[in-house]
Amino acid sequence: MLPQYLTVKTEGTHEINIQKSRFITHLKRAETEEEAQAFIQEIKKEHWNATHNCSAYMIGENDQIQKANDDGEPSGTAGVPMLEVLKKRNLKDTVVVVTRYFGGIKLGAGGLIRAYGRAVSEGLDAIGTVQRTLMTIMHVKVDYTWLGKLENEIRSSVYQLKEIHYADTVEIEVYVKEDQINEFQEWMTELTNGQADISDGEQLYMESDVK
Repeated sequence: MLPQYLTVKTEGTHEINIQKSRFITHLKRAETEEEAQAFIQEIKKEHWNATHNCSAYMIGENDQIQKANDDGEPSGTAGVPMLEVLKKRNLKDTVVVVTRYFGGIKLGAGGLIRAYGRAVSEGLDAIGTVQRTLMTIMHVKVDYTWLGKLENEIRSSVYQLKEIHYADTVEIEVYVKEDQINEFQEWMTELTNGQADISDGEQLYMESDVK
């Protein structure tokens, strides 16, 4: 699992008009090629009467799956410039379809490349991107006498408090980045004079908006 990566924020649609042609950008996350292809077919079915439904996707930790499809536009004028925008933005696990309804004015090869690239760029700006950071949930069990001190320390630290469980002892759950686990454990041990029971739990991704 990657420590962190960028991807599209949510599934969404954004439309622009260029020389009377409608360019509708559809974006979605896809973690497998099957998901990406299913989304492309869904858009094609929805916009069956469109002039073109061009697509591109980047999938995998190392971007090992990259595909671009011009769907009838001149070769290299749609899918590739769409894929280039995903690459330029360093996005992973992202699929995009740009639906075009032809407005009667031909754009030429250069115009098409610019139009499809712009459609994806503006679509991403409108829908948004996020950074996903891999976190481990650390569990800290202590006597109640430590609760006030630890809660204050954690809230004013770089770590993020997840939850506090009250039982015979108190258990504090904290989100910690993978490369900060040892540092966190040492910090907790020092704060509690070695009286904390510290263990690591599940891993999950936390998302933050990219401006």
